[in-house]
Amino acid sequence: MGTSGRRVGRPRAAQRPDSGLPAREELLAAAAEMFTERGYAATSTRAIAERAGMRQATMYHYFDGKEDLLAALLEGTVTPSLRLARGLLADDGPAPAEARLWQLCRSDVELLCGGPHNLGALYLLPEVRAEQFAGFHRVRAELKETYGQLLAATESCGALDKRELVLRTDLVFGLIESVILIHRSGPERPVPVFAAATADAALRVAGVREEDLAAAREAGRNLA
Repeated sequence: MGTSGRRVGRPRAAQRPDSGLPAREELLAAAAEMFTERGYAATSTRAIAERAGMRQATMYHYFDGKEDLLAALLEGTVTPSLRLARGLLADDGPAPAEARLWQLCRSDVELLCGGPHNLGALYLLPEVRAEQFAGFHRVRAELKETYGQLLAATESCGALDKRELVLRTDLVFGLIESVILIHRSGPERPVPVFAAATADAALRVAGVREEDLAAAREAGRNLA
């Protein structure tokens, strides 16, 4: 079963102090905390339910199990970026493609590294290759395709043949997702500064000239 269309209303055993979250979101918050701190394999559904302040049986009212919780968390790290990417791609305003690409890269890094838990690190779990995570991989592939479309619209990549454009897309998208490991090794870095620096690096990989980078960055910030 998927992670949407759940029934609502079954009461929880006890509410987590200072929470205020709906039951489903509380379970996701508990799972995120435990998966990133204790490890996915070492975390049981009972422990997640207890951390969220509810019975294990109640948890199964919202999620089928650990895989369902993990899939929902993973999709939550990609879906907002895909929504932004579609909007930037459809934008017919004066901002050049370089600025739109910069904003997408910056926002994507902030999403991957923001929040109290390094959810991006969950991408590295071997379990994520399983069939249950097909929805996450589908959304991620669509996001990568949108990166490629924005790259194709830039001046530096517009004349590339298909094979070269695919390579450039792989490099830029790989750079953005590499922040997962970099952030894990240095979580004290201010995320907004880290995100802007990574977006700058992505434009350099895309072939934007150094003398044009500042203008693309400024126009990208204005898109926020």
